Amino acid sequence: MSDPQPHLLVVDDDERIRGLLQKFLIRNGFLVSIARDAAQARRLLGGLEFDMLVLDVMMPGEDGISLTRDLRRKMTVPILLLTAKGESTNRIEGLEAGADDYLVKPFEPKELLLRINAILRRVPSVAAAPAPKVLHMGEVRYDMDRGELWRGADQIRLTATEAALMRLFALKPGEAIARDKLAGDMPNEATDSVDATQASGQERAVDVQITRLRRKIEADPKQPRYLQTVRGEGYLLRPD
Repeated sequence: MSDPQPHLLVVDDDERIRGLLQKFLIRNGFLVSIARDAAQARRLLGGLEFDMLVLDVMMPGEDGISLTRDLRRKMTVPILLLTAKGESTNRIEGLEAGADDYLVKPFEPKELLLRINAILRRVPSVAAAPAPKVLHMGEVRYDMDRGELWRGADQIRLTATEAALMRLFALKPGEAIARDKLAGDMPNEATDSVDATQASGQERAVDVQITRLRRKIEADPKQPRYLQTVRGEGYLLRPD
């Protein structure tokens, strides 16, 4: 109970939606700031720390995907995109820009809450360990205690989802992990109603995240040495 309330930033050009989401999320234990567009969001981000951003994709001026892509160059704060577009290409575009998840409008507020909580659970927590453990992948190393990826003296920024994937792989080095297992970091309540189309979309989203992670680990992402595909089984991390 002593843990601070997670601070969310909700960005949507629809005043009614902003207000409804702010009230709903506050009732569910969050501290919530709101912004009407990307410009106002940038001003808030310049002066406040946030645990997560909830961004509408379709906004006047700079849209949510462009904002996500730019923020990813500077910070690793988790990002959930809200989009009225249901096509998989739009969802994949958001993930490739650096978003951790997406939710298609219209949605039930309960589903938004489940997704927010699922993403926040992926954020690595600082946990005490008896001794530091480091996995080496060529010039790259992964600090298991801190959940950090390094190349020499330079830390490689990981999104919350990428950090969650690395944590899973590091716990089972050399062992293939199924795509549905990697995609299954969702509350049980949500997975109960996932149909075949949604499940397929989640697995494609995992493929996108793996591609992004390979760019940060591999010398040649198209010929991965460390983060390998195991046909019919999934993916595995094979450190040195």
